[in-house]
Amino acid sequence: MSWAQPAARTTTLVAPFTPGGAADLAARTFATYAVKHMGGTPTAIVVENRAGASGAIGTQYVARARPDGETLLLARVAASAILPAIDPRTPYQIDDFTWIGLLDLNPYVICVRADSPYRDLASLLNAIRNAPGTLNFSTSGPATILDLGVRHLLATAGLPIDAAQAVPYRGGGEALAALLSGDAQFGGNNLGDMMGAIRNRQVRALVVTGEARLPELPGVPTAAEAGVGDLSQIAGWNALAGPAGMTAEITAFWSEVLAATGRDREWLTATRRLGSVPHVTDGAAARAHVETQIELYRRIARQLNLG
Repeated sequence: MSWAQPAARTTTLVAPFTPGGAADLAARTFATYAVKHMGGTPTAIVVENRAGASGAIGTQYVARARPDGETLLLARVAASAILPAIDPRTPYQIDDFTWIGLLDLNPYVICVRADSPYRDLASLLNAIRNAPGTLNFSTSGPATILDLGVRHLLATAGLPIDAAQAVPYRGGGEALAALLSGDAQFGGNNLGDMMGAIRNRQVRALVVTGEARLPELPGVPTAAEAGVGDLSQIAGWNALAGPAGMTAEITAFWSEVLAATGRDREWLTATRRLGSVPHVTDGAAARAHVETQIELYRRIARQLNLG
């Protein structure tokens, strides 16, 4: 902890989506436990939601911030990988950030409301096939994992990518609310957004990505088991980043905080409770992961004729 700290420090952690979604929950969970590992000086990490444009508004805000370690980003797949991959107008690229490390990985899940007539993925896909354009799905914008994952699912099932109608919202929390209210008949989302509603039996999970069934959801088949193995490419993640140009000393400070938080049993438990898989890495591994994700979504976008 060599970075000189003032008597009182407040660090802003920008979550680029609305309150209540996976980004917001991950940011607040990290802020709660990371502050214990920042040294003895009175400190605080304040989460600030800057939503809009599929996460680009908050992400760009951090890219343009002073690289003094006082403004950090809870980086998400949509804003940090999908947008740079498919939209040439994206006002930032991977080199505009100092990558501190990954926090966790988040499986992707397709859900319907608990009282839905669709008991499994096959029945949902059959309904879409029999009445294309009739069913709605909720998303957090056109260049997010919520939207792209469903379209990838439809293509994998041999359906047109517009066989169901997207209804966009500002974040995963709002997308879940639309599903609960009946404004959308199904949705694909980060498991972190959906776990509470699944546990409360408000929604029914039909399929989840990953190589094996999750211990928390033993009755939910994997994408491969459900016959849509290509959907397993889709998964969310959270990472910690700062503006480009942060000094080695500041970067090392936050890397140490992240590593210590990754060993914190309370943070590990809280992260798993959200439906995420703790996966703390260093900055080099985080950057490599983001680069791989950008290439993945470029390939998917070409397959879907997007952009």
